[in-house]
Amino acid sequence: MKALISVSNKEGIVEFANELASLGFEIISTGGTYKKLTENQIQTTTVENITQFPEMLNGRVKTLHPKIFAGILADRKNKSHIDTCNEHDLPLIDLVIVNLYPFEETIQQKDCSFEKAIENIDIGGPSMIRAAAKNHESIAVIVNPNQYTEIINELKNNNNQLSIETKKNLATEAFQHTARYDSIIANYFTSKTQTKLPNIITPVLHKVCDLRYGENPHQVAGFYKDDNKHGLPNLKQLNGKELSFNNLLDIQAAIQIVKEFNEPCSAIIKHNNPCGVAIGKTALEAYKKAHEADPVSAFGSIVSINQEIDESTAEEISKTFVEVIVAPHFTEKALTVLKTKPNLRLITVNFTDLNESYNFKHVDGGFLVQSSDTKIISKSDLTVVTQTQPSDQEIKDLLFAFKVVKYVKSNAILLANNGQVTGIGAGQMSRVEAVELAIKKAKDIKPGTVMASDAFFPFKDSIEIAKNYNIHSIIQPGGSKRDNESIESCNSNNISMVFTGTRHFRH
Repeated sequence: MKALISVSNKEGIVEFANELASLGFEIISTGGTYKKLTENQIQTTTVENITQFPEMLNGRVKTLHPKIFAGILADRKNKSHIDTCNEHDLPLIDLVIVNLYPFEETIQQKDCSFEKAIENIDIGGPSMIRAAAKNHESIAVIVNPNQYTEIINELKNNNNQLSIETKKNLATEAFQHTARYDSIIANYFTSKTQTKLPNIITPVLHKVCDLRYGENPHQVAGFYKDDNKHGLPNLKQLNGKELSFNNLLDIQAAIQIVKEFNEPCSAIIKHNNPCGVAIGKTALEAYKKAHEADPVSAFGSIVSINQEIDESTAEEISKTFVEVIVAPHFTEKALTVLKTKPNLRLITVNFTDLNESYNFKHVDGGFLVQSSDTKIISKSDLTVVTQTQPSDQEIKDLLFAFKVVKYVKSNAILLANNGQVTGIGAGQMSRVEAVELAIKKAKDIKPGTVMASDAFFPFKDSIEIAKNYNIHSIIQPGGSKRDNESIESCNSNNISMVFTGTRHFRH
């Protein structure tokens, strides 16, 4: 029996090859693998001895030869295949152990050139893997070092044979291995050659874990990592029970909001909408202001802060039942306070990792893909369209409010005052109802409160309501056919209004 070994990742290969040799397998190997095995006193035949051709073209051609591929592809149940192999002295190969050039690791190097990346595209390896996986009824293909022990045990217990179930499973993993490899290469080329949405997107999704259930208990769910990106799958859980499907959605929303700000910021999320957001001089101040915005809805929420959480902040959060706290870091004293709640999920994540360039939304039978809404509006982007000018403090609050309203489900209205969200109207079918809801949630509206709208006001009715509730300034994209009516209403009521020219629908 023969085993062909050609591996880039040589973890465990010496021990595995030694076990195969002890079971009577003749080992065939290529350059680096051959050197590694012979250095460890494992008898090995080079591919060149089989093919009677040397490696050539700086190693680009090693195994691409009929004496290798015929031995891999020959169907043992097909007499003509066996006769052909015998006639041409083509050795039958029983095991193919291959993993591939480290293309993914290479392109992650800061100094990786395009030429260096090209040289780390494996050709013979994927071809051997696919050939062996296709012919899995006759031979076995192994691409994962974690399988070595299991394979040896089965060979020892089954007279040097592997079951058809094992070979099918190995073939499945092999095709997944090559598909992932090709996708990483395709995405690398896409990133270098295409600036707009590519014609073909090849995400590689790797299961991180199963989830207890989906949005509801009757739905099956799992958490998958996009192997081409960093992000939420790299989170670290320091305490608490396992994360749920809804937890992860809310964590994403919570992080996206606080990432918008350089100053300390806290967001409190409920059902994927913020119920409180604020900035402050410290993490503690930001959290207190965010919680004050809607303390009732904060019960059972997800809390995010873009700063390290210290002991005093931890003690303050602990006064309310929350499901998850996410931050870049927790001090040891903060962890001591928070870990007294055994079910409280404590999450750290590198916020800079969450920087997706595309946003995917699933529809039946496909995906909608768009560039992520990362546009930041600054003071220079604002156009004052009213006679009344906003004050410097109002401009700060308008920009704060417009950053946050981007993460509220449309139709979205948000009230803010002094770096604190005071009322939110989310997900309403009409904009005027969103205004009414935001005002209701705010209760006692302080003078100087500003209002942000994620899209234009189609009528002046929202302005007419706002004038009765201490709302002094409004920020909105503009663009309605009736903009003039809204502007006139603001002028009549001494309200300033600015246009951004940018809409922030969120569905």
